[in-house]
Amino acid sequence: MLTLDDPLLLRHLDDRGVLTLTLNRPQAFNALSEAMLAALQAELDAIARDERVRVLVLAAQGKAFCAGHDLKEMRAEPSLAYYQQLFARCTKVMLAIQSLPVPVIARVQGIATAAGCQLVAQCDLAVAADTARFAVSGVNLGLFCATPSVALGRNVGRKQAFEMLVTGDFIGAEEAREQGLVNRVVPMEALDAEVERLVARIVAKPRVALAMGKDQFYRQLEMGIASAYQLAGQAMACNMMDAAALEGVQAFIDKRAPKW
Repeated sequence: MLTLDDPLLLRHLDDRGVLTLTLNRPQAFNALSEAMLAALQAELDAIARDERVRVLVLAAQGKAFCAGHDLKEMRAEPSLAYYQQLFARCTKVMLAIQSLPVPVIARVQGIATAAGCQLVAQCDLAVAADTARFAVSGVNLGLFCATPSVALGRNVGRKQAFEMLVTGDFIGAEEAREQGLVNRVVPMEALDAEVERLVARIVAKPRVALAMGKDQFYRQLEMGIASAYQLAGQAMACNMMDAAALEGVQAFIDKRAPKW
C-alpha cells in the first residue's frame, strides 16, 4: 500500500540512457494533481539538461495510465485565477515533452482520459495494451476538454477528434491505433517487450540526429509548406555537417556498419 511518503514519480535510468518515469499515484488513477504536474516539470527540466538520456518512457502504476486532472483539487478552489494557473502549468508540461531533445514513448497499460489522453497524444510515440481505452470525457461533466483538444487534434483526424470531444465516448486501443493516437497495440503481457523493441531501434541511432530531427519535425508542422521546406533543408544541411552523419554516410559507401 502506498503512503504519503511514496514518490509521485518513480525514476529509472539504465546504462543505455533509457529513462523510465512512472506515474505512481494508482489509488487516484494517476491524476495530474498540482504536485504531480510539479514533479513531472522538474523531471522534464532535468532531462533536457542531461545528455546521458537517449529515450524517455512514460509509464504508470495501477489500472489507469492517467485519469486527467485532479477534480477534487479543481473543485476545492473555484476561481478563474486558479484555473488559469492550473491549465498554464499543465500546458508547460506538455510543451516540455515536445521540446525535449529525445523521443518520448507513452507506455499505456490502462485508461487514459481527459488530460491523461492529452498526455498520450503529446508523447512522440505510444505503445498500448489491447485493453487500454481512451477518452476526452470532460464534456460529460459540462467541461469541454479544450486543452486536450490541442494535442488530440494534432494526432487524429479532425472529425474523429471532434466526435471524441463532443461525445466523451471511449475508444479502444485498436481504434486508437487506427486513428493515429498510438503506434502499436499488443496484449498486456507483451507490452514491455514491445516498448523495448521500439526503444532498441531508437537508441541504435545517433542522439544528435534524433534531437535535430525532433525539433525540426514539430516546428515545420506549424508552418506553410514553403517555410517548412526551407526549415527542413537547413536542418538537413546542418545535420549533414555533424560527425555522426558524415560517418554514417561514409559507412554506407564503404559497405560497413557505422562507428558511432
